[in-house]
Amino acid sequence: VQLQASGGGLVQAGGSLRLSCATSGRTFANWHMAWFRQAPGKEREFVALSTQSGVSTDYADSVKGRFTISRDNVGNTVDLKMNSLKPEDTAVYYCAGKSNGGYSYRSTDYNYWGQGTQVTVSS
Repeated sequence: VQLQASGGGLVQAGGSLRLSCATSGRTFANWHMAWFRQAPGKEREFVALSTQSGVSTDYADSVKGRFTISRDNVGNTVDLKMNSLKPEDTAVYYCAGKSNGGYSYRSTDYNYWGQGTQVTVSS
C-alpha cells in the first residue's frame, strides 16, 4: 500500500494551498486518515484527521478555522485545504492512514505514510 502526497510549494503569508494524498489501498474507506507536519528541528505534530466515513473531523488548535480536511472514498484521496497560511505553517506535511482501531492523534498509531510534501510560507 502506498500513499502519494502532492500539492506543496512556496506561498506568501495569507495565501492558500491544497494538499492531496492518493492511495492504492483497496480498503481506504475503512481507514482513518490524518495529516501531520514536521518543521526543521521539531517533532512531527498532528494537523488534522478524518474518520472513516469523513463525517467526523478534528484539527489542531493552531490550524482550526484555516485548514479543512476532506476525503473521497471512491477516488481514494484525502485533501487538506490550507487558507490564511502563516510562516509558522512551514513544514513537511505527511498524510497517514490508520487501518486498525479507532482514530488517533498520535503519529505512532498510523501504519501507512506518504512521502511528505514541503510547504513553505514566506512572510
